[in-house]
Order: sequence, then structure tokens, then C-alpha cells
Amino acid sequence: QLRMGSILSDDIEDVSLFDADDDASRRSKKSKIRHPVASFFHLFFRVSAIVVYLLCELLTSSFIACMVTIILLLSCDFWAVKNVTGRLMVGLRWWNQVDDDGRSHWVFEARKVPAQGGKTSSEAESRIFWLGLITCPMIWVIFAFSALFSFKVKWLAVVVMGVVLQGANLYGYIRCKVGSRKNLTSMATSYLGKQFLRQTMATEDQAAS
Repeated sequence: QLRMGSILSDDIEDVSLFDADDDASRRSKKSKIRHPVASFFHLFFRVSAIVVYLLCELLTSSFIACMVTIILLLSCDFWAVKNVTGRLMVGLRWWNQVDDDGRSHWVFEARKVPAQGGKTSSEAESRIFWLGLITCPMIWVIFAFSALFSFKVKWLAVVVMGVVLQGANLYGYIRCKVGSRKNLTSMATSYLGKQFLRQTMATEDQAAS
């Protein structure tokens, strides 16, 4: 069961990215893929969009057909990752809503930690989710620079669409992941405050000596 709301409490399950558990038996349980269909479609749409972009000029001479196919794949990927695969594979989901006053709010859903050692997210699924989520936007950024410097203006709009749609999911899940421990703004403020305090104390020690 999912709990809706902004992720500020400590009872949210912390989904691991790449670090393995020390307990071997627990690690073997986590290595199983519990949602193979979700894991497949988490990678299928985004990888298919990249493959079509790379091979479209070899397969067809119609730019419109390629553009529509890529945008459809990117749109399906955005919806599936945002609403389905994130919830099933790592227990996270996000969206942005605007209230009656016109202010924008980030809202998250996260799976509660079981009270007595219930099922947790699979380590294999977590790796698949985060690797796909992080790697593909980076590839689209490379495509963007390639299209820009090679003066392929007609492809620039398609590439920007890939960066925006997949980058939005990446940003949303990073906010969801980090927000389960502490708000991003408070983290940055705390870090800067500690650095300023250290520099001030170092300066005072030098002046005293």
C-alpha cells in the first residue's frame, strides 16, 4: 500500500542504488526480479527511441515518420516510468501539481517500510531502474550536442524533446530519493552553513596564533 504526501518522514523505505547488503541470504532474495514486465518496459521504450534515432536515416527517408515514432516512444516512456515502473520497481512515484493560488508543489508517493520484515524492493530491479533512468538522458544530451555542432537543425527539436522528457523523470526521482531523508534546500543550506563555520573558525585560529 502506498502513502501519499511529501516525503519528509523517516518511515519511507530507502531504496538502494548500487550498494549490496552484507547479509548473503538477504542479498539473494533481493537479486530476484519481482516485476519482469515492468522491468522490460522500463528499458524498452527509452532504448527503442535511441535505436530509432540512430538508425532512422538508414531505415527510411521520411523525417516525419521518424520524428513521430521517436516522440511516441518518448511519451510512452515518460508515462510508464513516472506512473508505473517507478512505483513497482523502487516504490516511488512523483508528480507536480498547481494549487488554487497558482503555486506549484512537488508531491510524492512512497512505499512504507514494513513493520515486521516484509518485502523490500529487489536489488536487481533497483539497479535496472536507476541505470536506465540515469544513462538514457545522458545519451540524449550527447545527441543534443552532436546535432548542434553538426548543424542538424531539424533533429534538434527531437533531441531536445528526449532530454526534457527523460530529464524530467530523472529530476523527479532524484528529488523523491533525496527528499526521503531531507529536503534539497535544507541540505544545501546546512552544507554551506557548515563550510562557512569551518572557514570562520580557521580564520579566527590563524588570527589568534
